Amino acid sequence: MIKAAIYGASGYTGQELLRILLRHGGVEVTAATSRRYAGRPVADLYPAFTGQTDLLFEEASPDQIAARCDVVFLALPHEVSMAVAGAFLERGVKVVDLSADFRLRDETVYERWYAPHTAREYLQEAVYGLTELYRDAVRKARLVANPGCYPTSVILGLAPLLRMKWIDPDSIIADSKSGVSGAGREPVVNSLFCEVDEAFKAYKVGQHRHTPEIEQELGALAGTKVTVSFTPHLLPLSRGILSTIYATLREEVTTADALALYESFYRNETFIRVYKEGAFPNVSSVRGSNFCDIGLTVDGRTGRVIVVSVIDNLIKGASGQAVQNMNLMCGLPEDEGLRMMPLYP
Repeated sequence: MIKAAIYGASGYTGQELLRILLRHGGVEVTAATSRRYAGRPVADLYPAFTGQTDLLFEEASPDQIAARCDVVFLALPHEVSMAVAGAFLERGVKVVDLSADFRLRDETVYERWYAPHTAREYLQEAVYGLTELYRDAVRKARLVANPGCYPTSVILGLAPLLRMKWIDPDSIIADSKSGVSGAGREPVVNSLFCEVDEAFKAYKVGQHRHTPEIEQELGALAGTKVTVSFTPHLLPLSRGILSTIYATLREEVTTADALALYESFYRNETFIRVYKEGAFPNVSSVRGSNFCDIGLTVDGRTGRVIVVSVIDNLIKGASGQAVQNMNLMCGLPEDEGLRMMPLYP
């Protein structure tokens, strides 16, 4: 039985991790930390856990938690994870970091978008945890950088086309929409009910921090530098991401050709579902699951391919993907604990 701890467990990703791990057949959750709620039962903060766990939130140092776990999930804010990751690694604990602190391989790029990096020695070791692309590396890793939610939807949506060089990498436009839980649990005016209900808006236009992460991974797929136009939007939903992605084709292909490529590329991927021609996914089709659903069409009039990719931002975009990574790192079945069907309606 793998002993797992959640360091920073009181936010949405932390509670989603706990929800998944409590039904995981190969894991025992040994600790859930929170400075703000230390000493309080998890079920007090999240009544959904009533009768499901006796865990208390606790305030504890990395050393104290490391003595009680084999793997730790760092569900901490950006710029905080890098301050504690090393303490766990030095004590032989595998780390899955859900922040952006180890996603960008170039520290100068990280510092341009975030802050000075205080754990540069781990950047080249960290494996980008998109299992569909880096499965073998994740299996051998002791530090995995769990991908961001928007990047997950965009990268999986474009991977086959870029790998086969069917699209112009300088033509990519990603138009993404997210539910409000992507902003986290901290009270922020822009996330209040009255601000988002019956509203739909773009935000951080041309400056969202997920941009360099998307460009890094798309560039790795294309084998060349990639610059994208990425615009996020906020939907009046609790969870879900839908990305509509546009790119100019280099090849004369049909929609059927493109779908055949995707079906072949993802044929062995449990959590990727490619839709048939003429069908496009809805965020409601993946809610509460670890699936990424993809539909596409070739627009012969404009010479572009249009890809629609949807995920649950809290699961495939965060906690579910983190468990998928943990499973590989610990030699467990990749889909263990993640076989839940989407919730519908």
